[in-house]
Amino acid sequence: MTGIKNKISAFGFPRLIIMAFLGLLIVLMFLMDIPAPLTFSQCIVRVGINMVLGLAMVPGIMAGTGMNFALPLGIECGLLAGMISLQFDMTGVGGIFAAMVISIPFSILAGLAYSQLINRVKGSEMMVSTYVGFSVVALMCIGWLILPFNHPSIVWPIGDGLRTTITLEKWYDRALNNLWAFSVAGVEIPVGLILVISVFSFLVWLFMRSRLGLMMKAVGSNPEFAKANGIHVDSMRTLATVISTILGGIGIIIYAQGFGFYQLYNAPLMMAFPAIAAVLIGGATPSRVTVFHVVFGTIMFQSMLAIATPVANSLIPEGNLSEVVRTIVSNGIILYALSRMQGGKR
Repeated sequence: MTGIKNKISAFGFPRLIIMAFLGLLIVLMFLMDIPAPLTFSQCIVRVGINMVLGLAMVPGIMAGTGMNFALPLGIECGLLAGMISLQFDMTGVGGIFAAMVISIPFSILAGLAYSQLINRVKGSEMMVSTYVGFSVVALMCIGWLILPFNHPSIVWPIGDGLRTTITLEKWYDRALNNLWAFSVAGVEIPVGLILVISVFSFLVWLFMRSRLGLMMKAVGSNPEFAKANGIHVDSMRTLATVISTILGGIGIIIYAQGFGFYQLYNAPLMMAFPAIAAVLIGGATPSRVTVFHVVFGTIMFQSMLAIATPVANSLIPEGNLSEVVRTIVSNGIILYALSRMQGGKR
């Protein structure tokens, strides 16, 4: 019995709950005659478009700054790059990659500025990053009103500023999803999207095993030991923050093309929480993470949300419980993880 308890503790009780809940949802989906191919297709797309946002958590955890609740900082950089790509009518897969490239300089500058704050609040990074993320979103609400964009399809026809929701039909709506896509038993396989997230996952995995990655891990594990071995702690934390911000900017572009629209103003406010919850469900802690944790957690979390929506709507046609389920699960997992942080153990 003790051995079983140890195995359950090692695997993570929240993950067992999520897996059981996901299994229940799949059974209910078939019992209620909900179209399985369409639902599974949505699962694959949701996992793909959220994967890079989950990968953005890896550098910060490696360097000891914890979960990046300031993910909206990188997201706003990606949104700004996305608006520039729309302003100049960049279309197709080339438009997506152009937006990614444009986002990188903005993300580097924002990450460098943010890292200066992070290096001054050691021990309180996650609390401070939450306020930074909220503040940046509020600041950009002003930015979207005054920035000099004038493309008629992205600005309000009357008044100033960019629209709240901008559809991408004219530019690169689901361009990665449709690239080399094929169907298996009615389930759409978005090959282009899978290839892109596989490349980013591989690059992050490769970085974790590089010399810089090992130095970053040393800083996260024991800053004093790393300093004694000639590693500049603040520089590693700065690098981790910049990489995380870059991944956040690229991630929101992949996310937006997958859904077919950009959402501005307050839309990015809570986007860090699902990404953090997915990583934690995968087995990460605020002090330890692998790419497998990100991949496994994103698959579990996003699949659950994709299946929960039609099931909840079938059970209670008068209401929509999908957002309630997402909020309870994501915030509950985060609270559980943070409550078990003592000594980096769970």
